[in-house]
Amino acid sequence: RYISTFRPLVKREAAKNKAQWKTMGPAKVGMPSPKNFLHKHSKEPKCPPRKKEQDSEKLPALSVPRRTDHPVMGIQSKKNFIKTNAVAAITGAPKKPQPISVDRRQGDKYLLETSGLVPKYIKKKNYGVTPKYVTKRNEEVKRAQEKYEASILENLKKRAMKRLSDEERMNLLQGLKKNWDEVYRQFQRLPVQTDTLPRKRNKEKLETQMKQLEHDIEVIEKHKVIYIADE
Repeated sequence: RYISTFRPLVKREAAKNKAQWKTMGPAKVGMPSPKNFLHKHSKEPKCPPRKKEQDSEKLPALSVPRRTDHPVMGIQSKKNFIKTNAVAAITGAPKKPQPISVDRRQGDKYLLETSGLVPKYIKKKNYGVTPKYVTKRNEEVKRAQEKYEASILENLKKRAMKRLSDEERMNLLQGLKKNWDEVYRQFQRLPVQTDTLPRKRNKEKLETQMKQLEHDIEVIEKHKVIYIADE
């Protein structure tokens, strides 16, 4: 079995210091001096000593006179306050009562001007004026639309496209309506019974033409701007 070479040294040191720690704490403790007894308020926190300040720094500026100040005596005014007050009361404008509003039978009152019932907003200088941000936004939208239309016109010119004027558009629309009236007149002249093959084909042809004309008329009426390819 393994035995440490320091075992005898450890035993000797433990036996040497064992007697000093048989009680709580070291064996020899210094006794306090009887002169160092506990005094009253000795454990309370103590404030630092107060510094002596000059009178000018110690006393702040006061709005009231000091005890050592004396009022100036012997000053008199020749103003007749009674006469002055009487003249001001006679010549002064009468005080107007504030407009109030009563909302209950019990007599609850509040000022009418600050109640929101008076339309004070119509007296503003900018009343009815379009706000600047709305005007700016409308201008930006208009510029964007003009730029978009200019780009479309440029692309159409490159592709050899032509825009119909308002007069040409109205003439085209009137011509389509006239053709629809003519086809509809022919459709009304058809016999009631379509028992033969030529009659059925003629009726189907007229119905197809009427549907196509109605579609073209609807497209032209819906779109104000129409482009066509140059021949």
